[in-house]
Amino acid sequence: MVFKMFRRQSRISSVLVVIMFIFGEHLVKSSPENDPYKTLGVSKSASQTEIKKAYKHLAREWHPDKNKDPGAEDMFIKITKSYEILSNEERRANFDRYGQMEDNQAFGHSQQQGYRSSFHNSFYFDESFFHFPKSRDFADSKYLLHHAQFNSDVLPDSYRRPYLIKVTSDWCFACIHIEPVWRESVQELEPLGVGIGIVDMGYERRLASQLGAHRTPSILGVVNGRFTFFHQAVVRENLRQFIEDLLPQRMVEKVTDKNYQSFLNGWQSENKPSVLLFDQVPIFPLMYKLTAFAFRDYVRFGYVDQGEKYNTPLLRRFNINTYAPTMLLFKEDTEKPADIIQARGMKRQIMDEFVSNNRFLRVPRLVNQQLFDELCPVKQFHRRRKYCVLLITGEDQAFVPGNEAFLEFATANSKEVLRFAYVYQRQQQPLCQALLQNHAVLSPQVVILERRSPAGKVMYRSVIGGWNGSEEDKHRLYEQLELLQRDPAYLTSDATLPELNNEMAPMFLIQWMNTAYDYFLQIYDDILYSNWREMMPILSLIFSALFILFGTVIIQAFSESGEDKPQKAKPREHPKAEEDDSSRPTTSSRPPKKDFVEVTELTDITYTSNLVKLRPGHINIVLVLSEASKNALLRKFAKEVFSFSGTQTLHFSFLNADKHRQWMPALLALTLDSAQGHSDDEESSDHTGYVLALNGYKKYFCLFRPVFTGDDASEASAAFDSSSSSSSSSSSRRKSRSRSRSQTRSRSHSREDGSGSRRASSRATSLEVHHKLDRLGLWMERLMEGTLTRLRVHAWPSLDPAHGSAES
Repeated sequence: MVFKMFRRQSRISSVLVVIMFIFGEHLVKSSPENDPYKTLGVSKSASQTEIKKAYKHLAREWHPDKNKDPGAEDMFIKITKSYEILSNEERRANFDRYGQMEDNQAFGHSQQQGYRSSFHNSFYFDESFFHFPKSRDFADSKYLLHHAQFNSDVLPDSYRRPYLIKVTSDWCFACIHIEPVWRESVQELEPLGVGIGIVDMGYERRLASQLGAHRTPSILGVVNGRFTFFHQAVVRENLRQFIEDLLPQRMVEKVTDKNYQSFLNGWQSENKPSVLLFDQVPIFPLMYKLTAFAFRDYVRFGYVDQGEKYNTPLLRRFNINTYAPTMLLFKEDTEKPADIIQARGMKRQIMDEFVSNNRFLRVPRLVNQQLFDELCPVKQFHRRRKYCVLLITGEDQAFVPGNEAFLEFATANSKEVLRFAYVYQRQQQPLCQALLQNHAVLSPQVVILERRSPAGKVMYRSVIGGWNGSEEDKHRLYEQLELLQRDPAYLTSDATLPELNNEMAPMFLIQWMNTAYDYFLQIYDDILYSNWREMMPILSLIFSALFILFGTVIIQAFSESGEDKPQKAKPREHPKAEEDDSSRPTTSSRPPKKDFVEVTELTDITYTSNLVKLRPGHINIVLVLSEASKNALLRKFAKEVFSFSGTQTLHFSFLNADKHRQWMPALLALTLDSAQGHSDDEESSDHTGYVLALNGYKKYFCLFRPVFTGDDASEASAAFDSSSSSSSSSSSRRKSRSRSRSQTRSRSHSREDGSGSRRASSRATSLEVHHKLDRLGLWMERLMEGTLTRLRVHAWPSLDPAHGSAES
């Protein structure tokens, strides 16, 4: 009996071994069928570039629109799924470690799950009974989010539109149950401007942990970088209401016939245009709310219900057609709209384009740096120049007529290349001091400027005579604008502007209160749904803040009363500190990275390497000077070319005309284009202040002739003593130094603290020499643009006239 039982158990064991062997063989054979490497035809050591190239080739070949094979769609989905696995490093590592057993199975499962998958493949199992899809729909793949993509794209974009995100995973029965409702909601909300995202918790556990999602399915919204979970029943109406609740309150104001005038007049205080939407719906449309959320920093939004009887006079005033939604946009003129659109089936794209094209007033007020950057962009090469006409005025009633006249002039002369704006001198004192050169102006002043670099450098010119709004002022400003468009060199002054003060900073307190209100609502929501894991960071932050606050109060309460006595002497030092702060130059708020310019002297040794054998594509900028004008010209030269010293293809040198008197006439004599008006240069014996851009490889040069744009000698001599201290302080904040190398390439720095070395007898002369290079900066810009005339030579002359040319 015992022997029979033993034989029976041994037979059962043998059968189990055989069955496991068969299943194991089937498991080994089943995994290569779903091998993404074989599907894409790449090796396991293939790089991302090779994988992407193979995917593009196969996707182009098996796309259902091009390939009419019945199995093309399944093959295309298989190729796409394989690329999703291999393009993600985490999924690829999981596959290399565990292998893929089934299309819908998440990688990283245990071998036991793989065994169950092979067992499932061996026997018939009707998935349609559970409404299980064969694989994730290909249309959902465009919504899949990865951790890096979420932080780089979705989070910043959540400040312009809300996002609705679903957290799911494979083999989630509840996820399949809500799938039809999710699809309908996506089809409804996405055209309105709502962002859609799907996170697979099996593949993106790091992203799911960042979102705070620890179970599937989960639905959450992202607005302004903040996450809010959806806790209601998954129906279309609840999801739509959830999106509306995510948006900030009071973005759209209800406008009637009684308050429309006050709403339109709000442009003066908020510095924004106003938009009115007329529609038959009694509540604010969600698409209009989403548009208001996207442009809330630029435009004010109002809504008028056409069905209300008391709004009939308002509809008649603006001649509104009640059969279709109408949008009116108002700027400074509250009686006549600046733009209007009317469409029966108004779409989000039409709304965005309408508001984006009118998001600025005709003459906006500069209230922060962001608005200044958008209104007056930085000049870029190969693009049309844009100029900013800025009115520096005041807030009192006495300035209102001049401001209205400036608005009238801007409306009549609006062009693409001109941007008009105004600024209050009391609100933006650093900016006004930089443009007005620290002179207090009692009457309004108009400044025409062009931004040259993101560091704040501008070229500008003040309109002579100020601005009173008279017809003479308008005619004078019109003439100067016409002259500027013909000659860009008309802007002769340069400055470095500081950052603008943010005049909307006091509104941050209100924004902080609204943010605190939203967080308290989130805490209440978490307590209501017992979501302690998501609520703990907020509670920790609140208790930490309360602990710090009460701790500070307790420490101050127990502090000694005698500590307040030594502080009575501090008010005496306060005016001095304010005086020191006011005396600091405002234009130096952005110091350059390098504070010197390296300048090499051309001698018999350095002449060949710096000119004759100069590398192709490199240009040597040579300043011609004398012993008497060496210090003054080197300082001015360093100041003008300082902004171009970072270019690697430019080299800076100087030539002493007292040592090499024959070189400049010899160069002009060898010029091939001497017949084009260079006789004055050849006859003149004084070439001090000339600047040449020499291309040693192509044998041509560009010539800069000195001009004197300052006062004449008599006036300069009288004004020098009174302005020496101010000019010395303004030049010292430039901190630009020039380096010169002698025959042994030793460096010498020309610093701008040598005003004391000037002789009293030659003050007017040195000042005139200093102004010879006033327009060198504009010449350098034209050199970089390639618009200067090029003078060609057969060969470069030698510094020693006895040896002929340098290349013979």
